[in-house]
Amino acid sequence: MENVVPLNAPFQQRSKAARQAALLRTFANHRRSGDDVFWLKENAEVLNILECTGAQPAPRDLEVYAAFYDDIERRMEFFPQYYRFLLSLCLDLEDLVGAGEKGQRLADWVAREGLAQAELSDLQRGEARRLCARRGVDPLPADAGLSDRLRDFAARSETFAMPNKKAAYELTHIVFYLSEYGRHDPQLPEAAIDSLIFAGTLAFLDFNVDLLAEICIALRHAHKTPPEVWEIWLAQQIRCFSITADATAPLGDDYHEYLMLNWFMTQSGQGGFAAQVPEGRVCFRRTRPRSGPLRELSECIYSMGRTRSGDWELMRDPVSARLSQEAHAALVAAEAASDRFGQFFAGFARVNLREVRA
Repeated sequence: MENVVPLNAPFQQRSKAARQAALLRTFANHRRSGDDVFWLKENAEVLNILECTGAQPAPRDLEVYAAFYDDIERRMEFFPQYYRFLLSLCLDLEDLVGAGEKGQRLADWVAREGLAQAELSDLQRGEARRLCARRGVDPLPADAGLSDRLRDFAARSETFAMPNKKAAYELTHIVFYLSEYGRHDPQLPEAAIDSLIFAGTLAFLDFNVDLLAEICIALRHAHKTPPEVWEIWLAQQIRCFSITADATAPLGDDYHEYLMLNWFMTQSGQGGFAAQVPEGRVCFRRTRPRSGPLRELSECIYSMGRTRSGDWELMRDPVSARLSQEAHAALVAAEAASDRFGQFFAGFARVNLREVRA
């Protein structure tokens, strides 16, 4: 019989450390096998969150990774295409336990083998540099302009005033890497802060918990306070999760939203990881609202054709009149959240682009 554990249940795991230890056991032993690349991805994510939020697991809580750590050199040699996952896991395990020298050897090996030079994107190169730098190694010593190129991408704010989830997630990860997950000032230009606000406005209008949580974390890494409206809404969403013990649970669950939302809660000083985690295989589920009003707003703007304007003051009333009550309420909240809403709307309306036929 399934055991649904609501987030407000009385705690049996009486500390955050105990709940995080149960989470580690779940990801290490009960979701995927260790030879699955998605095992690498999921475990790298959960360990990274613990490491960058200052968690202090007991050494015994990390013993679930002992066999993996013992074998990591052989894995790296045979699966160099996954070097970023493997290096991340190794470094976080060592830093969480406060001991180990394999991370240094792996970072040196990555640089000698030129693995970062085989990456297709600046974002991947940025992650490789960030990982190796944790052990004092630069895998791209000849690429002095990488950080500036990443900042240039982040500063093109018009990119983020239009729905583009891939670009928005890349934006948050640029901030994560440049700031070393909040340890350093990422030195973002003000236009990049605009980009984060624009992307966050779209995520808020789309009811996208996962992306909005990452954007709020990135803003704090950039030493900016996220809009209060966003953070209140995210804090409310934590009550929509259940963690269900189920030996046959599908893998396509809401684990990533759960991790991102709890990372946000931890990083913003609101607790995080308060839910009981059953032993064994579990399923992470969030009760979802109806689809966000972003699509309705986009269709409204598109239907206006050449009569639309990028001036929000002129468009507020005609747009509001065409929206459902729910969409209008979300739009009002989005406008109240940010003093950049007018700038966002100017890009979202897409009236300043040259005609294709010109």
